[in-house]
Amino acid sequence: MAWRQIINTTTAPVPFPASFSRFFSSKSSTPYIVKVGIPEFLNGIGKGVESHVAKLESEIGDFQKLLVTRTLKLKKLGIPCKHRKLILKHTHKYRLGLWRPRAEPVKT
Repeated sequence: MAWRQIINTTTAPVPFPASFSRFFSSKSSTPYIVKVGIPEFLNGIGKGVESHVAKLESEIGDFQKLLVTRTLKLKKLGIPCKHRKLILKHTHKYRLGLWRPRAEPVKT
């Protein structure tokens, strides 16, 4: 019974400190690309994946089809495992709205 009184009296809302505001900035230093196609998408990923642009454009053709392509299709096209994993990871993030290619490619 005494614990209930202590818990109920000490549950006041705690405001966020001002230091947390730096993590929730709505302004981005690099703008996003408005129109995304296969070349812009693969260039945004980087890490050597952009070398497969011609192959994916000729076989898959459309960016929307790339977003639903599975690993076996990419494997049949001759894309190495590391690049397949990067493409599939970024297409999943793009579908969820968590990642978009930037206008300027990331410098590695």
